[in-house]
Amino acid sequence: MFQTNLKKNPERLFLVAFTNLTLIGADEHLLLRTNSSIELSCLAEIEADKILHPKNDSEYCRPNFDEVLCWPRTKFDTTVVQPCFSEFHNVKYDVTNNATRYCSVTGQWDLSNYLNCHPISPMNRSCSEWDFSWDIRCSAYATSIIYYIGYTISLIALILAVIVFMNFKELRCLRNTIHINLFLTYILSIFLWILTLTLQMFLGNGSTVGCIFSAIFLHYFMLTNFFWMLVEGLYLYMLVVQTFSGDNIRFNLYFIIGYGFPSIFVGFWTIFKALQTESDNEIAASTPSETESRLVCSWMRESNIDWIIQGPACGVLIINLIFLIRIMWVLITKLRSANTVETRQYRKASKALLVLIPLLGITYLVVIAGPSTGVESHIFAILRAVLLSIQGFCVALFYCFFNSEVRQALKHRFHRLRDSRTLSASNSIRSRRYTMSKDYSPRSRTESIRLTTTLPLTS
Repeated sequence: MFQTNLKKNPERLFLVAFTNLTLIGADEHLLLRTNSSIELSCLAEIEADKILHPKNDSEYCRPNFDEVLCWPRTKFDTTVVQPCFSEFHNVKYDVTNNATRYCSVTGQWDLSNYLNCHPISPMNRSCSEWDFSWDIRCSAYATSIIYYIGYTISLIALILAVIVFMNFKELRCLRNTIHINLFLTYILSIFLWILTLTLQMFLGNGSTVGCIFSAIFLHYFMLTNFFWMLVEGLYLYMLVVQTFSGDNIRFNLYFIIGYGFPSIFVGFWTIFKALQTESDNEIAASTPSETESRLVCSWMRESNIDWIIQGPACGVLIINLIFLIRIMWVLITKLRSANTVETRQYRKASKALLVLIPLLGITYLVVIAGPSTGVESHIFAILRAVLLSIQGFCVALFYCFFNSEVRQALKHRFHRLRDSRTLSASNSIRSRRYTMSKDYSPRSRTESIRLTTTLPLTS
């Protein structure tokens, strides 16, 4: 089913990674509104039909505009077939294929089926032709590749980081436990993002049970990711600003904040999403017989209901920004009070800021807004894709692989393994030497006894 219109900036504050699903491939342009002249002519046809058939007592579905094409007055239990649109948002489409829509026996239109409407293959033109009708697709294709590569790198790094933290007893503490939970939410949200997108792109699952559950869990783990960023910020704030050991706060409280609060918001979101109507969400809630397999899951199409999740995520980022400002203020104050060179103070402060930005999710605020037109908008989209996709990798890098405690633990484990292998090899060599000396001695024990018994006794 064709996707309905999103907001002008599809990568809004919270579900930046999630809404970038719509950027994968050229199908992103199906999210934009069609030519207004088509809509006006269709509205005129609708009004004319109301005048000619005020009661609509005949067995026909009224004319309808689905934000893409105008569907004419059609008899019940009939499938309408018409050519795909030739151009959409300056993108050329293949008009040799058809779009379909079913008028049910009850006189209601089912969802339109645009699965056969495809943009003209990008292989026919070069992305170097910056003619403002082609660079949009090139930008979408480039950002798609960047997101896939970046998320894959982040996923691998985060999995390795979790393995390291969980396999070294000397690294087990509240701070690292918080890190582990943050990493796990990154892993699960990225994995579900890739899985859901792949299923939609290649299997076209629509309003199925799998679609619903994947959408719910994707939203849940993305929101838990933000709340564990809040836990990280709260822990650092209590440790640095309040000079109160974050360890004094029980992990149960952090657990409730990280997993409990998101479940409440996602629970309400699920209820309202299930009860929403076509007018509330700009899509039909029914599952038409001919469009059971749709490109994008209806539960993942954007609507105002999504603010139930996006609102708390925005609040988390604002709170973390306040935490960051207070932490940096205390840090700079302490650096100034120390007897160090000013340039060294700035270097330390800059390093701390660089490390804290991805941990607290401030990257989302950095790329929340940018140019919306021209070449600059596409450059900004690519930059945003790079920053957001490698955020998990940066967190794993700074707080695991660059951590002095982790490096010391890895070095200690490496030395133990090396010493163990050396000792094992030494014992093996010693054992072989003993065996050889025993088996190949010039005089065996039997020969020694024989010689002793044959020697003459002396008085």
